[in-house]
Amino acid sequence: MNGQEKSDPAIVAERPTNEAQRCASEPAEPRAGTEGNAIQQSTRRAQDRTSVSQALERIRQAARRNKKEKFTALLHHIGVELLETVFFELRKDAAPGIDGVTWRDYEADLDRNLADLHARVQRGAYRATPSRRVYIPKPDGGKRPLAVAALEDKIVQRATVAVLNAIYEEDFLGFSYGFRPGRGAHDALDALSTAIDRAKVNFIVDADIAKFFDTVSQDSLVRFLEHRIGDKRIIRLIRKWLKAGILEDGEVRIADEGTGQGSAISPLLANVYLHYALDLWAERWRRREAKGDMVIVRYADDAVFGFEHEADARRFLEAMRERLAQFTLKLHPDKTRLIEFGRHAAANRKQRGLGKPETFNFLGFTFICGKSRKGGFLLKRKSRGDRMRAKLREIKAELKARMHEPVQRQGLWLRQVVKGWFNYHAVPTNFRALGTFRHHVTDLWRRSLSRRSQMDATTWDRVEALAREWLPQPRILHPWPDKRFAVKHPRWEPDASIGPVRFCAGGVQQ
Repeated sequence: MNGQEKSDPAIVAERPTNEAQRCASEPAEPRAGTEGNAIQQSTRRAQDRTSVSQALERIRQAARRNKKEKFTALLHHIGVELLETVFFELRKDAAPGIDGVTWRDYEADLDRNLADLHARVQRGAYRATPSRRVYIPKPDGGKRPLAVAALEDKIVQRATVAVLNAIYEEDFLGFSYGFRPGRGAHDALDALSTAIDRAKVNFIVDADIAKFFDTVSQDSLVRFLEHRIGDKRIIRLIRKWLKAGILEDGEVRIADEGTGQGSAISPLLANVYLHYALDLWAERWRRREAKGDMVIVRYADDAVFGFEHEADARRFLEAMRERLAQFTLKLHPDKTRLIEFGRHAAANRKQRGLGKPETFNFLGFTFICGKSRKGGFLLKRKSRGDRMRAKLREIKAELKARMHEPVQRQGLWLRQVVKGWFNYHAVPTNFRALGTFRHHVTDLWRRSLSRRSQMDATTWDRVEALAREWLPQPRILHPWPDKRFAVKHPRWEPDASIGPVRFCAGGVQQ
């Protein structure tokens, strides 16, 4: 960096100052308890958020100016203001870690608690607590392990993520969507849909990394981080979280591989790992090895690659297996497939005497080669059947627990459930699945009401009247993918495909 950057105390690639150490030892004033001071507290938090945003913006600008610069002084950016900001972003009803401290417990003496936490972080006295292992059901009938961190670990992790995001958001490639600020699942779905519709996509590689969060090499992860993070104190913080272990069945297990899925820091670490292990390599392979069009969309450990030529798809799939193996990762043998898919797939398969094109799943939807009313190619997205059945099983179990609640209370809860499902799944071409879901919810409600009493005579007419009153009607809430994608990516972005292109993250138009 130049001399001006080194003299700016907010830029992270600087010499450590004594300012942070002095602030770390200063006691914070206790929180005022009067109503009159509530406005002052709110004003202070607003000012703190502004100060934090300005500091993070300076980090972001420094990262943008020099893509290879190491940031040697980052820890002082994890100040009391940032810790307070991320604390109020936490869920108030989140499950506590092994320490049993809840959000409300910590908030009762927040200023003192945050001042003490900040001091321990700055002087290196902060110790990570083992996470508590819990399991949640998966749609395929299995169980997904999650790590529930202690409250202070959540606070420090989220603050660290805020600082590191300012750097890595300038590094991550356009086709990476999972767990990134300002990006979500529907952005990835839009990018993939637009790519298949507008690019020369004839084959799809649907890739799934097996047990990704359990098999990440911690040593490789730290090496990847050190490409950009030169502050050893930040690296030590991350090592503490990686080595804190998981409490399960009364025993703390510490592994040399994996990151605690469910922790605040885990998504960022996963993106950093896959950025170096997969994304940069895949982008280079696309530019140097692919003979035809190639598109990429990745969301966390799920990735979809589209190819113009089958030979490219096969070569890439084999090369990707070898590449991931170098970093202790492997593709799921059952969930990773190479299929013929695209606007010419149906006609080509018919000429060879084969059936309809195969489908693939991505982010809760099944992608289908369909036809429009005019007979042209139409990419269809339909809610995954297994996900819908799993959701209906959850509703059935909850209705059983709520069986004797008033009908109005049941209706209010079901309205929120159906509305939440529609908010995600109400995309064009999925209208029929929305109606099917609502119909099954109505039927489950009828069965629940009929079991409340042996003398109950609940009829379809009554339940349909209740459904009309409480359950939202199916309707499409999301725009067509290409319309929203064009709004979010209006400029030319050269890393989207080979040569000059108009669409980032998988959609291309040469």
